[in-house]
Amino acid sequence: MLEIAIVILLLGLAIFLILLEIFFLPGITVAGIGGFLFAIGGIYYAYSVSALTGNISLLLSLLLFGGIFAWLLRSRSFNKVALKAEVDSRLTSSRELGIREGDEGITLSRLAPIGKARINDLVVEAKSTGEFIPEETSVVVIRVEGYNVIVKVKNEE
Repeated sequence: MLEIAIVILLLGLAIFLILLEIFFLPGITVAGIGGFLFAIGGIYYAYSVSALTGNISLLLSLLLFGGIFAWLLRSRSFNKVALKAEVDSRLTSSRELGIREGDEGITLSRLAPIGKARINDLVVEAKSTGEFIPEETSVVVIRVEGYNVIVKVKNEE
């Protein structure tokens, strides 16, 4: 009788920890690893008692886990914690912002080869042609490709 209580305890903890991992804890955490270890230990211990006990324990734990999993997926209790926000914004391309070839600006951070620059009083992500451009350097736009603003150092002539 003690063996069956141990098996029930181990498998109950395993089911609890695995469900906790799936529904509440993001990523792989100690709960998921612990749940997996408890499940392996519980099934192993059940089979060490007898083959019949092992088979029954395995079948019941899978049925119980599947039932609770399905019930949790269908329950409305997750509606309180579920993210329901809709994102209706969109990314505006640099060309739509009015940045054209030949526009001038200044780097706000080092372009190595990507960084921030102020062009036409707009802070944009700028990309150099490959060389590093120091902060607070005057630059000129040589190309606008979608969301990328390609710049080079402005030649003082």
